[in-house]
Amino acid sequence: MTNHTYGEPARPPGTTCHLDGRHITDARGFFCALGEAVNGPGGYFGWGLDALNDCLRGRWGAATPFTLVWHDADVARTCLGVTPHTGHRPVTFEELLVFLAERHIDVRLD
Repeated sequence: MTNHTYGEPARPPGTTCHLDGRHITDARGFFCALGEAVNGPGGYFGWGLDALNDCLRGRWGAATPFTLVWHDADVARTCLGVTPHTGHRPVTFEELLVFLAERHIDVRLD
């Protein structure tokens, strides 16, 4: 799929997206990889949980429910949520899984 333009029809429910997790060592890496999994190279599908939640409402590339196959998930499991940030802590791997499941995304760890 080419980079999705807002307002174009999203992929239908039931779609499977493949997330390349080899470089997901922080939240930015997760959102970059998720954008590319859903909308191709350079694709956007949120830059934080609020923006991701907006994208999941439709017209941003994939309609829920869908399946997300998270390849090399062990990298993120080890790294997410452990880097200190000023003001608040980053989201953890487990929190992302809960967030996605609550929004009807079937995450399969690979």
